[in-house]
Order: sequence, then C-alpha cells, then structure tokens
Amino acid sequence: MLVVEDDPAAAQMLTRALTRDGYAVDIASDGEEALWAAAEVPYAAIVLDRMIPPPDGLEVCRRLRNSGNWVPVLLLTARDSVLDRVEGLDAGADDYLTKPFALVELFARVRALVRRAPTERPAIITIGDLTLDPATHRADRAGHALDLMPRGFTVLEVLMRHAGEVVTRTQLLDQAWDLAYDGGSNVVDATVSRLRELVDRPFDAPMIETVRGVGYRLKIPVV
Repeated sequence: MLVVEDDPAAAQMLTRALTRDGYAVDIASDGEEALWAAAEVPYAAIVLDRMIPPPDGLEVCRRLRNSGNWVPVLLLTARDSVLDRVEGLDAGADDYLTKPFALVELFARVRALVRRAPTERPAIITIGDLTLDPATHRADRAGHALDLMPRGFTVLEVLMRHAGEVVTRTQLLDQAWDLAYDGGSNVVDATVSRLRELVDRPFDAPMIETVRGVGYRLKIPVV
C-alpha cells in the first residue's frame, strides 16, 4: 500500500491505521515521489491526497493512467462539491473520500479497492453509437454532437458507466448533485427528460429506459 501525503502527522496516522489493519505501507510526500514509487512497486492500492506538492493528486492519477498503470487509487480531498468529485474520477481515481473521515470508512474503501483487479478503464466511453469523453466534456451520438448541460452530462456519464444496469434515483442524486441536496423534488426525472430530448428523440433507437418506481437504465444495443 502506498500512502501519498505531505503532512507528516497525517501520513503517520494513515500509516499506523493501515498497518494495524494488516497492510504493509510505504509513504511518499509529493507527486514525483509517488510516481517513482508506483513505477517501481506493484502496490495493491494507493491512498492519495489531492493537495500535495506538484504534481498534485489529480495529475498523479492522470500520469499513472496515461502510463498504463491501473493500480486502484483512493483520492483524499477536503473538497466535497460534485465538480471536485467528478474531476477526481475523470483524472483516473477509483474512489474518493472527503476529509475529515472515519477510519472505519477508510478501511472499508481500501478493502473494496484491493478486492478489485486493476483493469484498464477507457478514457472515452462508448455504448453502441453513443460516445462520451469526460476529459473534453464532449458527447455525441451517431457522429452528431450532443449539446448537454453540465448536470445532464454527469447523469449520462453515470448511466453509461453502468450500461445495462438499473441506476436508482438515489444513486443519480448522490453522484450528480451535492450530497446535501434535498431529493424530494422531481429534479432527477426532469434532467433525464431533457437528456432524452437530445440523446433519444432525434434517433430511431431510444437508449434511456425508465424502470418504474426505481430509476433508469441505459440499454446496450444488440449487435
């Protein structure tokens, strides 16, 4: 396990906690040291603070993925806006944890990442003739650009990353809106309705399905 944290006290706290939970831990205090260590050692996972001396945590993630290193990364951040979380995931992080956090949650997140096999995740998501590029914030269908608003883009990304699966309204609220948002209104349904106007209506084969009483599913076209 590699812990990347420039605050000595925080680094020692994380190291002691993870060691007690059974992990052998190395420490890096900046982005360059983290990249060197990750290239030399096949770590089970990396616990990476976002705000470290250059390159920062987001850039470390990008460089790891660009080099073909798919070690699971848990990004630690003091920021909790939807945009910050999306930036972390787009950079290549597998999960994020907002400071301050409980150690039991850290352990649970790390265990979940370690259970995963490091598999390559394409930067551009393609489902049938629908394509989405999180890095450039561009989506198109059948070669036609989709003029999506930021919230609609995020909802579409969530649906595409879970293509063929039912995504609940609660999941969409959690991933596309601030966690403090009161989900009592029909904001999810309204956003999906506008999304359908762009993604489905102009084309012969609708892809976004409503699962009554639960949420939505993006159909995987049968070839």
